[in-house]
Order: sequence, then C-alpha cells, then structure tokens
Amino acid sequence: MNEKIGFIGLGIMGRGMARNLLKAGFSVTVWNRTAVRMEPLVEAGASAGSSPADAAAHSDIIITCVSDTPDVEAVILGDDGVIHGARAGSLVVDMSTISPQVTQTIAAQLAAKGGQMLDAPISGGSEGAANGTLSIMVGGDAAQVERAMPAFQVMGKAITHVGPNGAGQTVKLVNQILVVGNMLAVGEALLFAQAGGLDLQKTLDAVSAGAAGSWMLSNRGPQVIARDWRPGFTVDLQQKDLRLALKAADEMGTPLLGTSTVFNLYRTLQAQGLGAEGNHALVKALENLAGFRISDEG
Repeated sequence: MNEKIGFIGLGIMGRGMARNLLKAGFSVTVWNRTAVRMEPLVEAGASAGSSPADAAAHSDIIITCVSDTPDVEAVILGDDGVIHGARAGSLVVDMSTISPQVTQTIAAQLAAKGGQMLDAPISGGSEGAANGTLSIMVGGDAAQVERAMPAFQVMGKAITHVGPNGAGQTVKLVNQILVVGNMLAVGEALLFAQAGGLDLQKTLDAVSAGAAGSWMLSNRGPQVIARDWRPGFTVDLQQKDLRLALKAADEMGTPLLGTSTVFNLYRTLQAQGLGAEGNHALVKALENLAGFRISDEG
C-alpha cells in the first residue's frame, strides 16, 4: 500500500510534481506559504495542511520543494516545521537545491528525533516536473531510497542514488555547472549564427543531432529564437544555485572559470530587473555586449 505523502512547496516545480503524485493514486497533503497555490491541488484531490508540521503529522513521507537553504530550514526546523509533526520513522525528502552542508545538519537533527532524510534535488525544468520526467539525484540511506522509490518513479525517469546525505546536493551543483556552461555556449553560438546571416532554425536542426547537441540546445535554443523568456527555471533561482556552487568550489579550492563568468553575466540581468525570466535569458547579457540581438521575432 502506498505511503501517505506530504508535499510542501507548490512553486514552478512542486505543483507539477504534487499533481503527478495525485494522478498516481497517492494520498497527498499539501502546504504552501502562499495558500492560494494549494487550491488547484485540493480541487484535484489533495488535502490542505495548515502548516508544514500539520502536513507532516498526516504523512509518512514528507517532500519539500522550496527555493533556498533558509526556506528549507524554516519549513523543516522552524516553529511550525516538519520536525514538529514528524513521527519516529517519518521520512523527509528534500527536493530543493540547497547547501550540502546544511542538508547534513538537517538530516542529523531529524535523526535525533527518530526521523530519516534524503536529499533528492531535481533537474528537468518545469516541463520535466509536469511530465514526470525529472532527473533525481539522491543522497542518503539506501533502504530509504528504496522506500521512496515508488514516489520518485512517478515524478522522474532517471533516479540515481549517488551517495550519503549531502551527495545529492553536490551532484545537483555539478548539474548546474553543466547547465549554465551549455547555455553560455548556446548563446554564443546563436549570436555567431545571427552575425553570419544564417537561418537560425535550420542551424539548430543541423547541429542538434550531432556532437554539439544538448538538452539546453534542443529545449532552450528554440525559445531564444522566438524570444520567449517564459521560465522553465528562473534567472534568480539559477543565480542561487550558482552562488552555492561557487561557495562550495571556493571551500574545495576548485576553479570554476566559466561558472563564475555566467554568474556575473546573470548579475547584469538581475540589475536590469530580469531575474524572473527563464535562465536562457543569459543570451540577453551576451547581446548587450555584442550590440545586436539574436532574433527579432516575437
């Protein structure tokens, strides 16, 4: 029998994930800081929790998917946090992207109360969340990973147990380094193609299936050509992840030249008030340097 799920955080990713759990027949209790976001899920069959602690009290597995490290600390360890509603044997699965070190601290506090924790950050954008095709990288105890697997398999396709608590978050930062490096290359390539007078869509068709192909090129390249800046993942959230990666890299003494460049390019976009646009808006920073735009469609 499926365990009862608590789902905390119904943002751009969480709402699609929670809906897929409902569709799969799980009993789901939801909570969101902005209460109006719970309404569509309640209409679809979820119960509404009055707080993270309340959602936890009605659940066996509690999933959190919120924006940043302080948000996770608040919903798990705060006054009305999950830790106050969880029972011995409850499993907390944090699917946010946060500090690996803080993840280990939270896991230790839950363990002291008889609870378990997995860090299971995700990749795949809002499309992957809606379609149940996310990549999920999981840190924690193998038996708990197996316990959470029925829920993971509803939300994602590539589910990889990568190590102990904190390892999932570190792998997610590896993912983000690759994502922004890819997007920088996509932007530079399309700028070059525009300057060369090429048909941008034909250029994408020509290179996408070869060695230059990538998820970012296939999914975000067409959006750039159409000048469609709707977010699968926002600039502001991407910046938060890059800040985590750069901090960890500094602590480990690892040079991240491309990542720090992208971080600073994104900062120029945030200064222009563009933080809510999709992370593919990185190309706008390159356009500002070049003095021309990749495409004038849309």
